[in-house]
Amino acid sequence: MAVAPLNQVKKVLDYAVTAIPPEKIFMGMPNYAYDWTLPFVRGTSAAQSLGNVAAVDLARQYNTTIQYDDVSQAPYFYYTDSNEAQHVVWFDDARSILAKLTTASEYNLHGVSYWNIMKFFPQNWLVANQIFSIRKVL
Repeated sequence: MAVAPLNQVKKVLDYAVTAIPPEKIFMGMPNYAYDWTLPFVRGTSAAQSLGNVAAVDLARQYNTTIQYDDVSQAPYFYYTDSNEAQHVVWFDDARSILAKLTTASEYNLHGVSYWNIMKFFPQNWLVANQIFSIRKVL
């Protein structure tokens, strides 16, 4: 499953704006990827967190095809590691970031905030700078 599936984010926003004025809402943005070992077992499986750039590097390392899920608006790929374990990696790229930022704008939210800015992800800032005025608050 995507880190922040846009179809699910929109369901939360649909409810949130009925209880909170949109101009008081910041939408949380992930800045990381999840690498899940398959098969996924609910309540047992745990993912490894990595940066979005590292996710693309991993796809390149395993020479796998990156796919895009139109429902969750997120890229992902499968690979098999050296121990023959199968994995699925969900992450964000410029297209998924654009979809999330556009959603924040469509809902007239106050803005977005990031859970973690410690993982280098230049595509995010290139897209964000095209849509919003960036304001540093720390």
